[in-house]
Amino acid sequence: RLMKDWNSPVYAFFDPTPQIVEIDGRRAHNFKCQAKRGKNKVRRYLDKGDARSTGNMRKHVHLCWGDEVLKAADQAKDANEVHQNIVGSFLRNGSITASFERKGKGNVMYSHRQHTRTETRAEIVHWVSESLRPFDIVKDHAFQSLMKMGRPEYYLPSPSTVSRYVWQVFVRTRQRVATMLQEYNRKINFTTDGWSSPNHRALVAFSAHFEHKGEPLSIPLDVVEVGKV
Repeated sequence: RLMKDWNSPVYAFFDPTPQIVEIDGRRAHNFKCQAKRGKNKVRRYLDKGDARSTGNMRKHVHLCWGDEVLKAADQAKDANEVHQNIVGSFLRNGSITASFERKGKGNVMYSHRQHTRTETRAEIVHWVSESLRPFDIVKDHAFQSLMKMGRPEYYLPSPSTVSRYVWQVFVRTRQRVATMLQEYNRKINFTTDGWSSPNHRALVAFSAHFEHKGEPLSIPLDVVEVGKV
């Protein structure tokens, strides 16, 4: 009975017939995204005043398919047009949408939409910084094969570009940390730790520890080499 009113283009991104479930005595519809396989669903309870709302569905499409696809769908006449001209096209052209489990961190979701040049630079800067990768890994043959196979035009920044952006992120992050500590109006604990490197250099690290938004936060402030006496 409700399906006859489901004319919004956003419905085209989900299986046409939702699963009807009952949770704690409440009936709900589970809408399964067509680009996903497994647990990726949007749930809508039927006993709420906004039982016909598509807000959560639009949020899911934005994350999964990308903002450009959602905007294109909004320009379509109805859900049928979206399904034929947009959803069908994406599902046929080999775009990847996948999810896999990370222990303790839920699902990681990958969008159909390819990264822009800016997003690619940001992702690589994040990756090499967090995983301690050398800047010239972007020139590695195997890495380039993984990134460019099937899409040889895919943009990858040069090692010098990665280095430059890592430095820019460091400068901005250092300023944000300095501002955070200066404006913090509660107690901050400072610690030091000393050690010797494999080449027999003595080093000392300085860290700050405090509560941020209800969670304990530790920030390394600096690592300095101890001069010889």
